[in-house]
Formats: sequence, structure tokens, C-alpha cells
Amino acid sequence: MEIGVGPTEVHYVEHGTGRTVLVLHGAGVDHREAEACFEPAFDGVAGLRRIYPDLPGMGRTSAPETLRSADDVLDTLLDFADEVTGGTAYLLVGHSAGAYYAQAMAARRPARVAALALVCPLLPGLRDIPEHRVVVAGPGEIGDEVFRSYFVIHTPEMLERYERHVAPSAALVDQAALERIGERWELTPDHAPAYASPTLVVAGRLDSTVGYATACDLVDQYPHASLAVVDDAGHALPHEQPDLLRALLAEWLARVERSN
Repeated sequence: MEIGVGPTEVHYVEHGTGRTVLVLHGAGVDHREAEACFEPAFDGVAGLRRIYPDLPGMGRTSAPETLRSADDVLDTLLDFADEVTGGTAYLLVGHSAGAYYAQAMAARRPARVAALALVCPLLPGLRDIPEHRVVVAGPGEIGDEVFRSYFVIHTPEMLERYERHVAPSAALVDQAALERIGERWELTPDHAPAYASPTLVVAGRLDSTVGYATACDLVDQYPHASLAVVDDAGHALPHEQPDLLRALLAEWLARVERSN
């Protein structure tokens, strides 16, 4: 499906009916990765309408010249959320760069974001990023360099997930647009009060892209946050530890229900 948000045509897919869960993917991919990772956790949960958009410049979502910074992308995502939800409150999930935008969306519109889940979040001021280390190796070297640097579990199963849900999106990335936006990738600080709705922060101990130390700092910013730092998982944690992620999201959803 497509919906016009100002000059941007946002492509998205959705599943189910009920309360909206908006799921934002990371940089350099499209909705297919988020859908593959999070849909197994939400499918079967009654009363959830799951929406997976392609972020601007990725997948089938355009990135017009007017989008020149992360702040511009944030405004587009906020308007998209208003359009697809009709202004009602929604649950918000983000992975990597998607989590960076999700955090800002919750700060900007706390009354609209009923709950927030941040998985391997990209954040300013990253520190203590570990060296990439493979913890499970298959028979011989498998996959391309991108796979081997993204995953810490190198098995045929993980390679199949990469080749099916991650690699195909590379050809659809508008590199010029991402470079243009990336020149101003840090969002303008929002000095809003602490976001007080149910929050989940999940980080991979072996994440050599964003690390886990900065994600741990978020606990002090969110009064109702649960934090999980997962061993044997890197930036591809949603692929590598799906059962644990499903359990953490189930607990998050239970807190959302209790908060209503």
C-alpha cells in the first residue's frame, strides 16, 4: 500500500486488525527485515494491527529532495503515523536507526505513543563498541562480507534469513538520498519530559554496530523501562535470538495491557 505524506509516497504493508503497532526498520534495508523479525512475535496476538513502512529512501518509499535531514524524516514519520492511525494512540517498535526515530517520535508525541520498544537502538554518543566476533560458525566461510560482518551466528539458517529478508533490499536503497540525509543524521534534541509509558530496550552484547553501553543508559531516561542485554547476539539480534525477543515483547505487551 502507498499513502502520500506531503511530497513523500510512503509504501507499507499491514497485517491484522485492532490496535496499531507501527514497526520501523533500520538503515539500508526495508520493511521486509522488520516484518520477518517482528511478525512472528505479534502474529497470533489478538487485536493488533501491525504496520511495517519502508522508511524514506529505502524499499519503495520515495525520498524527495525536500528531505535533507533526520529531522525531515522524523516529521514524515510522525505525519505517516497520524495518517494510518487516524490520530489514535499506537504502539511503536524500532530496530537500529528505526529505534532512533521511534525514540524521538515518543518524545515528540507521548500521548499518541502508548508504548515504546527499542531494539539495538542507534543513538548519538555511541561508546564501548565491541569488536565483531563470531560465536557460532558453520562449515567453512559462508555468505558475503555484509552477512559475515552483520551476523555473529554464521549458520545456514541465518544465511537463508539474510539472503531472503535483508540482501534483496540493497538494490532498492536510494544511496544519494541516504547520503544527503546522513549529513544531518542527528535529530534536534527534544527536551520533553521523560516518556512514562511502558518501554522495552533490547541490546546485543556483541553488537559491533552500535554496541550496548549507550542503550543501557536509556534505563535512567525511561521510568517504566525494562532492559535486556542479550549474549550471543549482535546487531542482527532479532534474527539470532527470535525466541527471546518474542518473550520480551510478550512481557512488554502484558505491561501495555495493565497500563490501560
